[in-house]
Amino acid sequence: MVRFLYYFLFLFLFISCDLIDYHPYDGRLSSDTETGINKTNIEKIESICHDKDTIRFIMISDTQRAYDETEDFVNLFNSSINNVDFILHGGDFADFGLKKEFEWAHRILSKLKVPYVSLIGNHDIIGNGEQVFKKMYGEENFSFIVGDVKFICLNTNALEYDYSNPIPDFNFLYKEIADSISSKRTIVAMHAPPGNEQFNNNVKEVFQAVIKMFPSLLFCLHGHEHNFKVRDIFNDGVLYYGCTTMQKRGYYLFTLTPDGYTYEEIEY
Repeated sequence: MVRFLYYFLFLFLFISCDLIDYHPYDGRLSSDTETGINKTNIEKIESICHDKDTIRFIMISDTQRAYDETEDFVNLFNSSINNVDFILHGGDFADFGLKKEFEWAHRILSKLKVPYVSLIGNHDIIGNGEQVFKKMYGEENFSFIVGDVKFICLNTNALEYDYSNPIPDFNFLYKEIADSISSKRTIVAMHAPPGNEQFNNNVKEVFQAVIKMFPSLLFCLHGHEHNFKVRDIFNDGVLYYGCTTMQKRGYYLFTLTPDGYTYEEIEY
């Protein structure tokens, strides 16, 4: 009888491991948590935008702790916003790098009627946040192509690594430049822009010179600063569009055409 009870207890613990609540900074995901989100959604985006000459996308950013506002945005988008191909998230799902913060945010954003991809924000790196981000979304530096435009998506949160990691990753950038033969235009997206305290400003001029090596750099995108901002940071004609936080109920809508692009700052 005692042996039977031991077997029963072992079986219960084995099948109920998802009921155990690990430390909030533990990097283990729940068994039902989606992984490889960026890769999966990039495949969908590239398929949706294949051979399109006009592409519309929305940028949101800094959704941390703004769960109600994010849910309102998803409901609004699904019910009344059409002809948008995908959504770009500028980073900061989390405030404290907690696994649950990522899972809560994705539970809301996964209801969007179009695919979304995300950059990594500085708050997403706190604790084991980077480990969780990589499991759920993938590498912190990545690219994808829509129509004739290549999106370069970067980790620029150097301060979170105490400048001990090569951020921004110039090896990644040079590789992407060499692989950009098939794209005619480029958009560079990041969480923290040059000049911000998160960016490694010792190399900001080098960074700007390198990204201008991409074919026909259209503009740059960033989040982090929690306000709409449009700036020519280096006075060289390259505009940096900063997206407001979701808590302030705002987003960008960009339309890319063969002749250029337009944008709108939208509050809801």
